[in-house]
Amino acid sequence: MRATLMKETLKDMHKILRPVVITGAPGGGKTQIVQQVAKELGVHYIQRHLPTMPVEDFGIPMIDQPQLYYKIPDWFPAVGSVWDDGRGGIVCFDDRNQADKDIQKVMANISEERELHGVKMADGWHIVSTGNRSTDRAGASKVLGHLANRETELELDTHLDDWRSWAIDNSVKTEVIAFIGFRPNLLHDYDPQRDGANPTPRSWVAGVGDVLGVVRPEAEFECFKGAIGEGAAAEFVGFMRIYRKLPNPDAILLSPDTSDVPTDPATLYALSGALAERASIKNMPKLCTYIKRMPPEFGVLSMSTAVRRDPDLCTSDAFTNWAVDNQDVLF
Repeated sequence: MRATLMKETLKDMHKILRPVVITGAPGGGKTQIVQQVAKELGVHYIQRHLPTMPVEDFGIPMIDQPQLYYKIPDWFPAVGSVWDDGRGGIVCFDDRNQADKDIQKVMANISEERELHGVKMADGWHIVSTGNRSTDRAGASKVLGHLANRETELELDTHLDDWRSWAIDNSVKTEVIAFIGFRPNLLHDYDPQRDGANPTPRSWVAGVGDVLGVVRPEAEFECFKGAIGEGAAAEFVGFMRIYRKLPNPDAILLSPDTSDVPTDPATLYALSGALAERASIKNMPKLCTYIKRMPPEFGVLSMSTAVRRDPDLCTSDAFTNWAVDNQDVLF
């Protein structure tokens, strides 16, 4: 299931509070999707990383003669707690496939009875879990049958367009977005047989995008290799050499009629991203003049990235005229 459909499905499931587990390859953005859904719904969000939690994190037995009771943890959205304010929320149990069996037994009771050691969960709270697949060999193990039977499992698929939209909205480095457009197969190339790191949506953002421009260029390959693996790092470093030698996009926008248009696909991907980053209402006429001279697919790529970053660009006359001229490509 694509990320866009996954988000809408989680919102639908939230209406009936059906427990859901999102599975998929490591680094695909499962937890981020749950966070985004909670934000868009305007509800509370609690996240617990199950593999690092002892069973005592779900309640400590206390003795008050002659009774035994449990001290319920503050994070649990119990009736009468600070979380019980009418907003409701989502409890995300992260990496639930790596939790030990005792933790899974507690989870099963929470999912089915909506209570923890006899203490009821507040109204409007939804249990959503995430986990890797056992076939990914990333530490996931078989889940207890009675827990799995109390959840709806949804498998997340990585899709280029969904990731690009998310990356633009979250200010991921233009260079990374442009490279993934050029080499889409490297967006999520997780191989459990590979020694070392793997390229995933998570590692591209945190291990490459966040590092780019922070470390000196001569250290980039080693840093990127440690996040996405040697092969992907070598390709990205090669792409960056092209990106850094591009004609100045500002100079192109000053002379859009006469500036050279490259023919190499890698250079066109890099230039499309660089132009989109500089697009504004003021320079839209000149941007449109130049991208009309580019191969149509790269003109559309540059414009679609630009308007995703700044939707107000769609209100300009230059955009309207460009869209009319390119309707055969757009539709």
